[in-house]
Amino acid sequence: MHILAPDFLSGLLAIVLLDLVLAGDNAIVIALAARNLPKSLQKKAVLWGTLGAIFVRVALTAVVVYLLKLPGLMLLGGIVLLPIAWKLLNPTQSNSSGHGTNATDNFWAALRTIVIADALMGLDNVLAIAGASNGHLSLVIIGLAISVPLIVWGSTLILKWIERFPIIVYIGAGAIAFTAGRMMAHDHLLAAWFANHVWAKYLLDVVLVLGICGGGWLMQRRRTRS
Repeated sequence: MHILAPDFLSGLLAIVLLDLVLAGDNAIVIALAARNLPKSLQKKAVLWGTLGAIFVRVALTAVVVYLLKLPGLMLLGGIVLLPIAWKLLNPTQSNSSGHGTNATDNFWAALRTIVIADALMGLDNVLAIAGASNGHLSLVIIGLAISVPLIVWGSTLILKWIERFPIIVYIGAGAIAFTAGRMMAHDHLLAAWFANHVWAKYLLDVVLVLGICGGGWLMQRRRTRS
């Protein structure tokens, strides 16, 4: 496909638009993971975390059609996302106080969290990107490359907002918990049951979001009192 061909350009536009729509999740995850790092490392974590997440997403898109057909994969991904959301909402005392863990260890831990969380949250999203690319991986790579500066900028902006509006942390953790619930409900092993019990899907969303956010708030309150 020629780079100036109408099909190429229309496919590229569709992928860029999809990336922009999905960039909010990326930016929130990256900002939450980097918020406890020293200021000098925050921008570095945002940049390298974004690039790592983009690389993983390209690789996932290349095999997504096969991956998403594996029974239990989405269910497992949703389960793994829950402790990630909890950890982002309730960083360990050593991380938040700076004792027991040096800045370099925190940096690599944040980087690992960013890449893993984005990969898991992107499992279902990359299906749309794979469809828009019509099988051309070059389209995916170009589209994601265009969206990288926007994700980095969004993450940096959210980091500044978190300092003024701590509730953003709970919104981000809730979004991850919500994504985990939807992944579980859409897994091949459970999709038929949830399709016949639509109310259960919404109940699962509520339970997971309230469990993560409510439990995190109680932990923070207990920690503040102690």
